[in-house]
Amino acid sequence: MDRSFYNLVLVVFLSVCLSFCLFPGTTSAKVRKNYYHKTCPNVENIVRAAVTKKFQQTFVTAPATIRLFFHDCFVQGCDASVMIASSGSNKAEKDHPDNLSLAGDGFDTVMKAKEAVDAVPRCKNKVSCADILAMATRDAIALSGGPYYEVELGRLDGLSSRAANVKGKLPQPFFNLNQLNSLFAANGLTQNNMIALSAAHTVGFSHCSKFANRIHNFSRLNAVDPALDRGYAAQLRQMCPKNVDTRVAIDMDLKTPRKFDNVYFKNLQKGKGLFSSDQVLFNDPRSKPTVNGWANDSYAFKRAFIAAITKLGRVGVKTGNRGNIRTNCAAFN
Repeated sequence: MDRSFYNLVLVVFLSVCLSFCLFPGTTSAKVRKNYYHKTCPNVENIVRAAVTKKFQQTFVTAPATIRLFFHDCFVQGCDASVMIASSGSNKAEKDHPDNLSLAGDGFDTVMKAKEAVDAVPRCKNKVSCADILAMATRDAIALSGGPYYEVELGRLDGLSSRAANVKGKLPQPFFNLNQLNSLFAANGLTQNNMIALSAAHTVGFSHCSKFANRIHNFSRLNAVDPALDRGYAAQLRQMCPKNVDTRVAIDMDLKTPRKFDNVYFKNLQKGKGLFSSDQVLFNDPRSKPTVNGWANDSYAFKRAFIAAITKLGRVGVKTGNRGNIRTNCAAFN
């Protein structure tokens, strides 16, 4: 073999290996549509029925399930490791401070869907919790008025879940655009992906403590963040007075809180983004054109959201001996 060609092949091989080491979160095994068409052909209908039943009981099902999926994928990939309960000496992901506000309805939705799937003899122990969470997220979005999309499947459930792994992996409500872009890029997601996924806040809710600094003690010169619309700030101060009960939560989109739509972007145009990390998407000139574009074009936003959440679902997928299918989503086999 020509020595120069051999050297070129060696360089390419080493580059690929290095990229896998430096950016493990961005790599993913192959997932595909209709993965269970032979082993559990009706799985999507089974999951959808379970999610619909839960959704009819409480709307919180939608934002709770969507957020659960996001928090799962961003820590060590979409492997349902966030579902694991702490036991013995192991403090699991769900008990990290950043995950304590995850609503129980999200976990319950996945557990109920898993029970429904396993109740079908042909499907028992054939479908992973990670895939059920991905399907349930799609269904929660669609039930709340968002786009319906085909979900890629084939994930296995992770074999570890440690609270220590959560630190620095999830976006914070005070992040600026650079911090948001950096965190999403670490998972192979672009700025546009980040802006689209942020719009899930259109059906979200937040505890007052997450934005209290914006309405009570923003700075020495301003008690209220000047970036907030004054009327909106007054509303927030009324709903979340100082020393409010830490369990109090409010809708992130006060206009259409139970509809997955592009009003999120219209709110940002008016200075009504609840978190600094929301409002910065409009205030920063690098992301403002995208916000304006999707505020004016719901169809374009929904297309971008489908592309972004599909890409998110490919992050850190486990296959082979790196995962398995749990019999109980909250415990390792």
